Amino acid sequence: MSLALTLACIWAVASAFVAMMPMRFQWPLGFPLLVASIPMVGFVGYTHGWIWTLVVLAAILSMFRNPLRYFARRILGRAT
Repeated sequence: MSLALTLACIWAVASAFVAMMPMRFQWPLGFPLLVASIPMVGFVGYTHGWIWTLVVLAAILSMFRNPLRYFARRILGRAT
């Protein structure tokens, strides 16, 4: 397995571990994972192409759907 997919798998395991933690620990540990996902998607896309990029992006959106929904509502000025 390539380095890009290995890092993506480690990211997925770390995100699943953070999701099992109490909510007070999820924000300080989950936010760096969310930020780190952006270059990871680019690295996977550069290495393997757009199909694997969509797979990794779907995994990220699946794991972080509630925080991303919250940030989208705040940016759009809607009630959170």
